[in-house]
Amino acid sequence: MDINKKAIIEKRINKVGEGLKKNNMDFFYAPTKEDVCPIVESLMKEGCSVTHGGTVTMKECGLSELLNSGRYNYIDRSKAETPEEVIKIYKQAFTADVYISSTNAVTEDGVLYNVDGNSNRIAAIAYGPDMVIIIAGYNKIVRDLAEAEIRVKTEAAPPNCVRLNCNTYCGEKGECVSLRNSAHQMSDGCSGDGRICCNYLISAQQRHKGRIKVIIVGEELGY
Repeated sequence: MDINKKAIIEKRINKVGEGLKKNNMDFFYAPTKEDVCPIVESLMKEGCSVTHGGTVTMKECGLSELLNSGRYNYIDRSKAETPEEVIKIYKQAFTADVYISSTNAVTEDGVLYNVDGNSNRIAAIAYGPDMVIIIAGYNKIVRDLAEAEIRVKTEAAPPNCVRLNCNTYCGEKGECVSLRNSAHQMSDGCSGDGRICCNYLISAQQRHKGRIKVIIVGEELGY
């Protein structure tokens, strides 16, 4: 990456970091995706139970080897063989020591914005696990919640619908149907069974200081 562009990106990341800290979330900067794993490792105690949501970012950062190292009680959702086992793992997340996820967007003043279909991910971020580790590429940074909404409707939901084989308008057209209406609301969208934008979570100032730990990476990651 061009050093001048990198310098500006880091300034923006640091601004977000200050906002996160004001909102009682711990902030960590990882210059590259290779720097993420050591940070995550430093945050987790050996023997702790750990699980995660469906996150492309986590895979891109290569956390699988760490989680499968045998040092942790890894609740691996990919090992579920039936829908019933998947639901069981979703519920186990609420009693896990650590929950790992990405975020759909993070505002410049340190607010996390997430939209979910099954909503197991946003539920665990909001309550349950003792520690939540959020990993996000700098491409997830937005100015405000209005921009976060547009980001989800144009950059996050469409490719996720393709990845999850969900039959939706955005998966076919590349953006949410609600954007055809200039007066659209945040929760507007398609009405199909495959819709993945069902519940919305805005994580602002936290009551439990340091429970949520946010790692922002100086690279583009995830959707």
